[in-house]
Amino acid sequence: CVSIGGDSEAPDQLLTLTPAVIAPAGDAANGDMASALAVTEPSTPQHLNVIRIPVRVNDTSLAYLQDAFWVQKPSQLFQRVLAETIRATSDRLVIGGGELDYAARTQLGGELVAMDYDAPSSSVVVRYDAVLRSPNGDVRTQRFESVVSGVAPDALSVGPAFNQAANELAAQVADWVG
Repeated sequence: CVSIGGDSEAPDQLLTLTPAVIAPAGDAANGDMASALAVTEPSTPQHLNVIRIPVRVNDTSLAYLQDAFWVQKPSQLFQRVLAETIRATSDRLVIGGGELDYAARTQLGGELVAMDYDAPSSSVVVRYDAVLRSPNGDVRTQRFESVVSGVAPDALSVGPAFNQAANELAAQVADWVG
């Protein structure tokens, strides 16, 4: 049983993100820390640092979608989808979580700028400002965005739409990282 916020009733369901592609069991990657890629948890603006789903009402107002809750903070969910997508679609040694993140010489981080429902356009928006730091000291940045339109403002509709948008964006980032 899940309880959110003290005496409130538990939600009917919690939303999560799942990678569209996964590395098969037994798949292995070898390398040293110089060639490893650490996919770190992205930073977020405060409105995404919660398990609620923000709704952009207009350019200056936010609300939260009723009865819609993430199982974890969006930045953690997106980090897992991104790391798994890169792992499954490349030959890179991808590490994530824990002390190894700091030892890897190539770092992929950034900011998850938006993971919002946009009420005026009835769409979900996932926007990520990626920062790739290479072992030689080079830094590359790029903004990625994925939008899924025609989404009803309820948990049953936004969950799959967010999953689709996050996976599309993760595939874009994986291609960019190489």
